[in-house]
Amino acid sequence: MIAAYALAPRFRPRTEQTAPDGGARLESEYRPNGSLDLFATVACLQRGPGDPTQTIDRPGRIIWRATRTPEGIATLALRQRGDGTVRLAAWGPGREWAIAQAPALCGAHDDAEGFDPRHPLVAEAHHRNPGLRLGRTDLLFDALAQVIIEQKVTLRQAFGAWRQIVSRFGERAPGPTPVALFAPPTPEGWRRIPSWAWHRAGLEPPQSRTIVAVAARAPGLERAAARGHLDSAMRSLYGIGEWTIAETRIRALGDPDAVSVGDYHLAHHVGYALTGHRVDDAGMLELLAPWAGQRQRVIRLIGASGIAEPRRGARVHMEDHRDR
Repeated sequence: MIAAYALAPRFRPRTEQTAPDGGARLESEYRPNGSLDLFATVACLQRGPGDPTQTIDRPGRIIWRATRTPEGIATLALRQRGDGTVRLAAWGPGREWAIAQAPALCGAHDDAEGFDPRHPLVAEAHHRNPGLRLGRTDLLFDALAQVIIEQKVTLRQAFGAWRQIVSRFGERAPGPTPVALFAPPTPEGWRRIPSWAWHRAGLEPPQSRTIVAVAARAPGLERAAARGHLDSAMRSLYGIGEWTIAETRIRALGDPDAVSVGDYHLAHHVGYALTGHRVDDAGMLELLAPWAGQRQRVIRLIGASGIAEPRRGARVHMEDHRDR
């Protein structure tokens, strides 16, 4: 996995004993530079209401995440105060890594300096959502496995498959979580998942074969990412195309320019928001060209605006993420 961040001076972690299932709790806080909407930035990483790796305690306004860090599994709880400060608490052997990485998760490395909204709709969304940032998990393989599961199926199918696989073959996360959370399997764990489990989760053989192949190459992908050659390394793998690469970069690296070409709905939504009518992928790329370097930010702002193309006809059954 991508190297852990060093603890910044502004963090003041301390440990104390909590419930037996949580062990030592590490606490800290993150004071963002500028506005931060924690929920707009981090909640989008949740894969459906039953995601076993992330949940939201709405009464307490707490986001809970279970992850497998380079130092072991960890549970991270994030709660934003009225002054914008984010209170952090983590449990498990990977708690120090999770605390140190939390600012990146909250968009600390996202730089919108000089961003020109240009379009009235984008400008309005940018004005209304000053705290929307592009966060990153720095967990490359987990993001890639998650994205592969979302290939060529509806989001409902993908969320169900992710929930079943991770809950059964992942590792129970420590700490006083409001519901049972699970860290995803290790790459070797993904390789050992039996064929019947993939089938029962609703995944097709091409998806399971791709995840198994990627799991075998996980260390090499991490090295490629460190050298700046991640895209070419992913393209060398069967079943990995531009949509999968873009989605992985968005989630793991917070790439502000990634565009998920090949998504069934995205081009239609972007076209409708910016011109009033749908376009294809080529048309979407042409519309987004003036924002080169910030295209994912524009897409997120379009999503935050609430403007979407009206549905026409029957609901589509499959989402064609054309990686094969």
